[in-house]
Parts: sequence; C-alpha cells; structure tokens
Amino acid sequence: MDWKKYQIETANFFQSLGLSAETDVTIQGIRTKHDIDVLVKSNHAGFEAIWIIECKYWQTKVSKLHVLALREIVNDTGADRGILLAENGFQSGAIEAANLTNVQVTSLNNVEKSASSAIIAMQLRDIFDRLISCKKIYWDLPKERRIAVGLTPIIGSYSGQFAINAGEDLIAKAFRGIYPVIPEYYHIMISPVMFEQEMPTSFVTEIELYAFIKILVEKLEDKIKLYYETYQ
Repeated sequence: MDWKKYQIETANFFQSLGLSAETDVTIQGIRTKHDIDVLVKSNHAGFEAIWIIECKYWQTKVSKLHVLALREIVNDTGADRGILLAENGFQSGAIEAANLTNVQVTSLNNVEKSASSAIIAMQLRDIFDRLISCKKIYWDLPKERRIAVGLTPIIGSYSGQFAINAGEDLIAKAFRGIYPVIPEYYHIMISPVMFEQEMPTSFVTEIELYAFIKILVEKLEDKIKLYYETYQ
C-alpha cells in the first residue's frame, strides 16, 4: 500500500460509519489555507462537527513536530478534532504532545480493531460539544419565546434546562469510563415528561449511553431550530 491508498482506506472507513469523508481537501483557516489528507464531517440540524485526519504511511515513527503542526491546523481552522494516523507508531514526544489536547494519535489498524469503542468515545466528545453549544444558545433566548416553542415548560412538559443538566451528568460519568453508568434518580423520574423519552435506570455500555444522549441532544437541537424558524 502507498500513502494515497492509505488516505482512501481512511476515508472509506469513516464513510462506513455514516460520516462524510473527503480526501485531499484544501480549507481556509484564519491565517492561511491548509491541505488536508482526509476531512471528516458529521451534521445534524445545522450543528456540524469537523475532524481533520492526517495520514502518515511512513517507515519511521512520527515525531512531536507533526503533532504540533496538526494542533496548529486544528486551531487555525476551528476544527473540533485532529487525528494523526501512522502505522509505524509515534515517538514518545509526539504522544506527550497529544495528551490532554483535541489531537489524537493512533493508527488506522488500531481504529479499525477498536472501531466501536474509539468512534463512540469521539462521538461522545462531539455530542458533548453540541450539548454545550445548545446550552449557550438556550440561555441567550428570551424566556417567553422559549416557552412558546416548547423549550421551557410552564408546568409538566418538556424542559430544555433539565435535558441539558441530565446530558451533562451522563456525559461526565461516561468520560470516567466506569460502567454501568447510573443516572440521577430524579432524572429517571422526570424523563418521560421533561425529556420526552424514558431514561433507563442504568447504561451498561457506551453504545447504549451514546444512543440515549444522541436522541436527547437532537431533540434539543430541533427545538432550538424551531425557535429560529419561528422568530427569524
């Protein structure tokens, strides 16, 4: 395999997960243009997440400089995440440079082997970003209009605030990586009315948890979209 086929295989993999993936894309950053190996996008209700994938099909290990370069590209373009793929590994400095950042270093082989867990973990981080965006928008909207579009209840109906609180609680527990995840009892009790979906008493796997939170956030995004359709 050569580097070009490596790029194509990478794009095909992300496409198989239902995501949009293009190879050899040029995008404009704040300071300059950047040539991207693989650009991955997911979109729902106008909320878009962007991942920049760099493919290094080399015989040697990738150095810290390439991680730092990808971090700069991610920051300049406003992408949500950068992923550096290399089949022959990374120098210790590269791994350290990626720790606690929005850049991940791995290989396509490893991603494919642990696809479910790795992708769900990334999707959880992205759904968290979407939830935080919703939270900011929610509190910027006038209360009387939130009530009018069903975001804020008068009594005994859907509550965007409680949905946000429950979503933050579940994702915080998911990030700890300890399963089963047990929701707050209060959230379980109010979920059929306040979230318009019944919350389980526990989530045994991250897939179950992600599926629930995805619906929770999508419902919130849809109601925010209705607000803008109504008032703008």
